[in-house]
Amino acid sequence: MFKKVLVANRGEIAVRIIRTLREMGIQSVAVYSTADKDSLHVKLADEAVAIGGPRAQDSYLDMNNILSAALLTGADAIHPGYGFLSENEMFAEMVTAVGIKWIGPSADVIALMGNKAQAREAMRKAGVPVIPGSEGFVRDVKAVEQIADKIGYPILLKAAAGGGGKGMRFVYHADELQTQFTDAQHEARAAFGDDHLYVEKVMTDVRHIEMQIMRDQFGHYVYFPERNCSLQRKNQKLIEETPAVGVSEEQRADLGAIAKLAVESIDYENTGTIEFLEDAQGNFYFMEMNTRIQVEHPVTEMLVNVDLVRLQVLVAAGEALPMEQADIHMQGHVIEARINAEVPEKGFLPSTGLISDLFWPNGGLGARIDTGIYNQDRVQPYYDAMIGKVIAKDDDRTLALQKLRRLLSEVHIGGIQTNRAFQLDLLSDAHFVSGDFNTTYIEDYFLPAWQETVKEDSNGSGTSI
Repeated sequence: MFKKVLVANRGEIAVRIIRTLREMGIQSVAVYSTADKDSLHVKLADEAVAIGGPRAQDSYLDMNNILSAALLTGADAIHPGYGFLSENEMFAEMVTAVGIKWIGPSADVIALMGNKAQAREAMRKAGVPVIPGSEGFVRDVKAVEQIADKIGYPILLKAAAGGGGKGMRFVYHADELQTQFTDAQHEARAAFGDDHLYVEKVMTDVRHIEMQIMRDQFGHYVYFPERNCSLQRKNQKLIEETPAVGVSEEQRADLGAIAKLAVESIDYENTGTIEFLEDAQGNFYFMEMNTRIQVEHPVTEMLVNVDLVRLQVLVAAGEALPMEQADIHMQGHVIEARINAEVPEKGFLPSTGLISDLFWPNGGLGARIDTGIYNQDRVQPYYDAMIGKVIAKDDDRTLALQKLRRLLSEVHIGGIQTNRAFQLDLLSDAHFVSGDFNTTYIEDYFLPAWQETVKEDSNGSGTSI
């Protein structure tokens, strides 16, 4: 087993990993930017090393400085968390090359699944159902036209090296194809240094369903019950839950079998998440694979009573998975709400500054708070807006939802603004309560109505939705 692990991240995920390392008797090394010198993950780690200035590119994305910190402190392994360098194949390769264990899949697998077109083709060859579209890259507009004639408009042009909506263009008619193709290429080149594109059929009225897997170095594999992550704004998830409403035991088993095909075909190691789009007929299509721990992993942990970070460390250390598929049991229902330091009433502008007063509703059966902030901490303008996750578990979805609303109603974060009230309104929305929502529900329906209500409230004539 490892004696010391460097956590190449910050915020709540760094805190989350450090706590599990402490429980496992493994020393932890935190890295931090100058802006984060007083952060919670720095305070909790056994050692901490400054790696650069406030901007991410000067610190948390500086591969050389992080690797130097690992060598300096004698770390046996590096856990990348999520975001930053967690899916950077070059960094994973550098780590491995100096004899440090990367807690995650190999650099080759990260590279394969990080290129969306190559990942799609690899999954198609493995027998995993993929969204109708191109086989590999599309080189020019003529190639796209031929595909569109076959699958029909609308289509979606996507950057092969992309993510977060960059290099993505919807094409509804043939006469706009040339402009959209050129724009997508330019944006992809600027964002990723790679202008390769691929094509997918636009899937409407779909849900975002994902399966977390774990596979050890001996090929032993388990999958965990699916998560519904359909409630999104600008491709950023807001609320996640497990199990998904409307997914049967038979469908769950089918998804698990599909996921097994996927990971065995690429000899995957450690944890990962395969993301699917589910159409109105209940068919699932591969969208992408995240080769790291997910933000929303706590809902899975609470549902099946398993520490996924602990499993990551065990598998990376060469140990066999301590369970089989038959040992994975669902218990109740779990829902998570992300708390972001932002102002929804003003277009979700980020909110930064000193936290003058803080209360998290810790304690109580089925309640969990994952956060990296504390009272008198400072929310920095340089990083992602998420500052915590509030997770509730109960015997069924209705009870879990009631508990999550209660927990959120008690959250108090003074000195900055957050999306807490927005999340409470969303959790009270009739469509969410009934499970009747898809990936575009927030932006197409909920958000416009919510903004009108907020506008009326500001004039003194409205009520909360």
